[in-house]
Amino acid sequence: MSLLPHQLELLSPARDADIGMEAINHGADAVYIGGPAFGARATAGNDIRDLERLINHAHRFGSRIFITLNTILRDDELEGARQMAWQVYEAGADALIIQDMGLLELDLPPIQLHASTQSDIRTPEKARFLQDAGLSQIVVARELDLKQIAAVRAATDPARTTIEFFVHGALCVAYSGQCYITHAHTGRSANRGDCNQACRLPYEVLDAQGRIIAHEKHVLSMKDNNQSDNLRALIDAGVRSFKIEGRYKDMGYVKNITAHYRKLLDEIIEEREFSDAPLARSSSGRTSFSFTPDPDQNFNREFTDYFVNGRKDDIGAFDTPKTPGRAIGWVTKVGENFVELEASSRDTVLHNGDGLCYYDLQKELVGMQINRAESVDAKKSLWRVFPKDPIAGFKDLRKGLEVNRNRDMAWVRTLDKKSSERRIGLWAQLSQTPDGFALTLTDEDGFVGSASLVQPHQPATDSERAEATLRDQLGRFGATIFSVHDISLQLDQPWFIPASALNQLRRDAVAALEAAREAGFVRLPRALPVEPPVPFPEDTLTYLSNVFNQKAHDFYVKHGVKVIDAAYESKEEEGEVSLMITKHCVRFSMSLCPKQAKGVIGVKGTIKAEPLQLINGKEKLTLRFDCKPCEMHVVGKMKRSVINQHAKEMQEFPMQFYRTRPAVVRS
Repeated sequence: MSLLPHQLELLSPARDADIGMEAINHGADAVYIGGPAFGARATAGNDIRDLERLINHAHRFGSRIFITLNTILRDDELEGARQMAWQVYEAGADALIIQDMGLLELDLPPIQLHASTQSDIRTPEKARFLQDAGLSQIVVARELDLKQIAAVRAATDPARTTIEFFVHGALCVAYSGQCYITHAHTGRSANRGDCNQACRLPYEVLDAQGRIIAHEKHVLSMKDNNQSDNLRALIDAGVRSFKIEGRYKDMGYVKNITAHYRKLLDEIIEEREFSDAPLARSSSGRTSFSFTPDPDQNFNREFTDYFVNGRKDDIGAFDTPKTPGRAIGWVTKVGENFVELEASSRDTVLHNGDGLCYYDLQKELVGMQINRAESVDAKKSLWRVFPKDPIAGFKDLRKGLEVNRNRDMAWVRTLDKKSSERRIGLWAQLSQTPDGFALTLTDEDGFVGSASLVQPHQPATDSERAEATLRDQLGRFGATIFSVHDISLQLDQPWFIPASALNQLRRDAVAALEAAREAGFVRLPRALPVEPPVPFPEDTLTYLSNVFNQKAHDFYVKHGVKVIDAAYESKEEEGEVSLMITKHCVRFSMSLCPKQAKGVIGVKGTIKAEPLQLINGKEKLTLRFDCKPCEMHVVGKMKRSVINQHAKEMQEFPMQFYRTRPAVVRS
């Protein structure tokens, strides 16, 4: 019995339609992108016409376009969100990625719904609930390990819900949707697409006695996610959609990282072709690249696989939130307006415009852009670089210092050009008809396109050469999205057919094949929620559930929730609360965890999980440690200026949204 393969989806980000199209060209099975509004990246919206252009391109390859509608919404925004959902559906979009459950109470189009990362899916129970509520794809928390992901898969139905997981990119230190520092300090909201990245700031860390245990360290800043080595294990745990972070990232990043994971997933698909659990791409075609993908070439804070294989002590980018790049050599001399470097490899070539960097004595990263690079001694790999900025401004620059390169202009130029080809394989058959010839093209998905030509059957003067000419002319698919696997000639003898006639026959058959593919494209089905509505796993919701409108409130009531607090953005939580909940533990990272001290002679029992304090300028936050689930809470309260500004805005521009208590207007 032949087994149907499990489809794997490579899901790439796009800031705009052009980047999205290159993601498709570099092998993405799906792309997620912001619509005109209401996406969780405030400045990453896209016009409907641009989305249509991207959607049409993606659908040629059977790839999908998912639109992010994943902010929490006020009551007065619900109608606009509903209208946008219909707009993108009519433009051909394949799914909406949502966070706000109030959307499920609206008259949405029959478009598939996916749960956003901000939905905070950490448990099998919540995953099962969202499946039963009608969501067809759910992205589980980045913090889950392989066993926890497998438990989510075991609790859900693979035929109804796809498990999605982030495999690459920047890591939000908080459980997604569970960070309110931005709102508490500025009045903006990460859950409404406007995060101020407080996690990337440097902090002074004080213990309970007020002693400094870390100075100017980025203790909430994580390294970047990279699951390249864990893809097989993630597949075995049940992941079927592999998501790349980066809707703010540039074209080069999307090209490179998409190509990197395309190659890795294709290798796995090929090696399991004849296994008991075969795999397949969820879209059509094969992709080739004019470069070798390399994640180290893009901006990264160094890499971690986070918690997939359990807690580790090297997940943080505590020294700097910038990209350190790769070590390339050492300073041999500092001149008046230049720096001499000895490269660690003879293959190293420096270019005008390259970015170099080094760590100063305080372990802060100092950047240096090359204005001009000159080779001094090729045999000794010596280079003289003239920085764009004055030498005197480079702190702690000295002989013997190790230097990294974090921007390689040769690499940048490579990806500025056309760097991939994606083609769908087909088989061509030329046959003769009573009054001419017919060409039939059958592609790898079984779609067929045919065209015929009225042409006299004229014998060729050189039969061997005629057959070669026919195959050559018919095999020219370079300007299309197709490549030919084989050409079959069903002819009584090699006939002479003018090249112009063959070219037109091929073009007509390709057009017919493209039309057949377009007509045969099937939109993703919208899942129906289970009836009667299944109960939510909890009967009480705090501000952490981000309920910001009456429709979301109604949704949870319908699913059996008894007590529902309003979202933090409603300004009801004015005292100290958890502004961030995270699996990252500062105590663990600094070897101050009581669990680490267990069994250590002379240390056991002396280390306690006492609170720590973070200070950045006038901003103060408290770290509290919940050791049973091994979580850290960053505690603080909303600034009075934020509360007062909100009250003023409510007077000038009244907004209706769900509250648990009457609004209090302050002067």
